[in-house]
Amino acid sequence: MTLTSLPTPRVGLPLPGRGCDCRMCAFWTGPDGRGGPATVEPLCSGSNSDCSYCGCAATEAGAPTNACGGCPIRCGSRTDIARWMGDVGGTLAFDDIVIDGELPDLPAFVPMTDGSAVTQLDASLRWPAYGVGMRRVFSPDTHTIYPRFAGKQARQALALRDDQKAVLVGYGEDPLVEAFWTYRKRDGLVEEIASQGWDLVLSPNYSIYGNWPRTEHLLNMRRCLLIAQEFADAGVAAVPNVYWFRLEDLKRYTAWIEDAPPPAIAVNVQTVRENNNWDTWALPGLYWLAENLPADLPVILTGLSRVDRIAQVVALFGNRLTLISQNPHQYALHGAIMTANGREDIHARPADAFAATVQFMASLLPGRQPS
Repeated sequence: MTLTSLPTPRVGLPLPGRGCDCRMCAFWTGPDGRGGPATVEPLCSGSNSDCSYCGCAATEAGAPTNACGGCPIRCGSRTDIARWMGDVGGTLAFDDIVIDGELPDLPAFVPMTDGSAVTQLDASLRWPAYGVGMRRVFSPDTHTIYPRFAGKQARQALALRDDQKAVLVGYGEDPLVEAFWTYRKRDGLVEEIASQGWDLVLSPNYSIYGNWPRTEHLLNMRRCLLIAQEFADAGVAAVPNVYWFRLEDLKRYTAWIEDAPPPAIAVNVQTVRENNNWDTWALPGLYWLAENLPADLPVILTGLSRVDRIAQVVALFGNRLTLISQNPHQYALHGAIMTANGREDIHARPADAFAATVQFMASLLPGRQPS
């Protein structure tokens, strides 16, 4: 578990209910939407019935201060939950968050690479933009920027031309993004990345799992927006990642966007592999966003690689959609390409396979393609 250094909370912070007791929670909307006895911010309809962490020892009366042990889950029963509330600003609302900036001109498809020079891969493509994942820039082991990028411009590290864009895709496994959150202020990580000259940063995504307590959901939704604001305040174009679990989450996002529209929103769907998760969570949420977001707000999706799913999101978002994927690079490592019929192992040279898949995936998207 990553150790997290948190500030001392202010007096009187609103807190989630211990033992997921809604009646004692500062964020419960109450049975009629007007809140309950302890409500300060009515933004949650109630505890998560799918939670796997209810009934732990820390919920019991008189539990010792170290009852949480090494548990990584942030619930209302944590003995340090007030410190976590202080860490996110003492609120779980979005009202105080403003993400200023302008989205750079991007092609509809942005391929991701492994963070090394793109010289060979780009030789025949001359593609307008390339993406790099956070795990290629920030080390989960040393909690520092890798030497390849430390003190350098992103465009220099990737060997891009002046007219090509560099996109940092700030997604990663939970230990990576949690470590970034923990050490970002102590070591000035946000400012260091901003100084590297990325044309766009998709801010880190903090997970929302179906079997986690509602407090973890609410904290992580706010953290996703807060860290995007930190990047924007550091002077880099930043786009927040949005995750949701309930319809009320989507409604909160769209209400916030209406009041303080960011340059775009991003959704990381690269872990949504099973059809059931796509059909019951990702796609319904994307449908709702397509209907309720401002018609001109750009949408960036990371991780789609199936032709049928790409067709679905194109139907939803049209030419305001940008797709980012590491599929071309992964396939190229094995001499394979992506086609309308799926993967084909043609034993091509990596650069040729990469170019073929990039061009094919770009052909599935409308507009903004290079001439």
